[in-house]
Amino acid sequence: MTNHVIPTLIGIRDMEAAKRFYTDGLGWKIKNDYGVSVFFESGNASPIGLYGREGLAEVVGTDPDGSGFSGLVLTCELEDEAQVDEMMAQAEKADATILKPADALPWGGYGGTFADLDGYVWRVGCSARGNDRPTAD
Repeated sequence: MTNHVIPTLIGIRDMEAAKRFYTDGLGWKIKNDYGVSVFFESGNASPIGLYGREGLAEVVGTDPDGSGFSGLVLTCELEDEAQVDEMMAQAEKADATILKPADALPWGGYGGTFADLDGYVWRVGCSARGNDRPTAD
């Protein structure tokens, strides 16, 4: 069996607002924009795509009106504390909700969390383990 890395799809309510948040707000670059879905350049990271929430719910056979913490946390691993602080500042400026400001983590490393415009939780951090882990470009 061959394994293929496929994008994580995020069901969003307002495609144009979400694209502005991730491109203008966080500085991500769009790789493909199909109208109904958008995929970002991923460099060394796992690819992320946006998909209309209603349509994505229909594709997977579920109700689009979920609420509360889903148990899903998206993670962006960066190279150092300065990059973490920069991404947290970009997210806040782009109207993200800061859930936990960046700070030293109890197990080592440095990180913080924010919720994007649709409430998805992002953990942004850098590892105390050194440079042996893939990071976002």
